[in-house]
Amino acid sequence: MKGLPEEFLQRLRAIVPANRYDGVLRTFEHGKPVTFRVNTLKANVRDVLENLKQAGFKLGNVPWMKEAFLLQNRRQRDLEETAEYEQGRIYLQNLSSMVPPIVLDPRPGEKVLDLAAAPGSKTTQMAAMMANGGSITAVDDNEVRLEKLKANLVRQGVSCAECVHANGAVVGNDRPEAFDRVLLDAPCGSEGRFLTGIPRSYSYWRVEKVRKNAREQKRLLLSALRALCVGGTMVYSTCTFAPEENEGVLSWALERFPDAIGVEPVKLPFANTQTGLRVWEGKDYPEGVGRSVRILPTDSMEGFFVAKIFKRGSMPRSVDEE
Repeated sequence: MKGLPEEFLQRLRAIVPANRYDGVLRTFEHGKPVTFRVNTLKANVRDVLENLKQAGFKLGNVPWMKEAFLLQNRRQRDLEETAEYEQGRIYLQNLSSMVPPIVLDPRPGEKVLDLAAAPGSKTTQMAAMMANGGSITAVDDNEVRLEKLKANLVRQGVSCAECVHANGAVVGNDRPEAFDRVLLDAPCGSEGRFLTGIPRSYSYWRVEKVRKNAREQKRLLLSALRALCVGGTMVYSTCTFAPEENEGVLSWALERFPDAIGVEPVKLPFANTQTGLRVWEGKDYPEGVGRSVRILPTDSMEGFFVAKIFKRGSMPRSVDEE
C-alpha cells in the first residue's frame, strides 16, 4: 500500500489471517467515525440522546455497549460545541479504547490502578463503571498529559480518582500488592492508528522502535504485576499490531513468573478479532498467550490488543528485564 513502510506491511501479512488481510489493509485509507460514550456519572443515556437528536445529530448504536454511539452526520467540532460535551455528559473515545475497561470489569468499592492513565479516557470510563465508588489511582509520568487528565476528571465528575505524577515502572515497588485490579494500556507504536493520507502517523515507525517499546512495556508490566494483589486481575493492552509489544511482552511475563500469574481467555462480543499468536519469527510462546485477543481494525474500530491476567501468587523480589 502506498505510503506505509514496506517492512510494516510484510510483518502485518504475517500477523493477520490471510482471508482478512485485504480488509485490514483498507482500513488504513480513511479515518474512523467520531464515537463517544455517555458519562453515566452525570447523565443517563435517554436524556443525552434526546438532547443531541433535538440539536440535529444523527447517531448510530453500538450493539455491544449501550452507552456508546457513532456520530453519523456533522463534525466532531459540532459535537464539542454542545452542552453535552462541554458539561461532561459525553466523552469522545474510539470504540476499541473502550474495550480494556470492559474486560477488566472494575467494581464499586475496589482499589484500581491505571498505570498509564493520561489523558483519562479509560480512567473516566472505569470511574463510571464503579459509580465513583472505591478508588482509582491514575498514574502518568508526563506533566502536560497529567494536567489534561486532571481536567478531564473534573469535567466528567470523577471523584474517586487520585492523580499521581510518577514513573509507572516504580509504582509496583512503592505500592506492592495494593490494588484489586490494574489497567496497563501501555505506551506503544500505535500501529492501529496509521493512516496512509497522514504520513506523520507512521513516518516514525522502525522495527528498532518496536523493540525499544517492548523493553519499556516489560518494565511497566512488571510494575503492574507487583502492584496487583494476589487474587487480583489486570488487563494489558496496546493499540499496536507488533507481536514484540503484545504477545512477546505477555510471553516474557509468563515465562518468568509461571507460578505467580496466568491468563484468562478474552471473549469479545464482536467478530473482528483473532486469538493471540503462538509463534512469531521462530519463537514459540506459552499456551496462555493464545488466550489473548487482537482486535482487527474495521471502518469504526482501531486495531488493538488485549490480555487479561490473573495473579495467583506473590512476585519474586527481583528479576532481570530481558
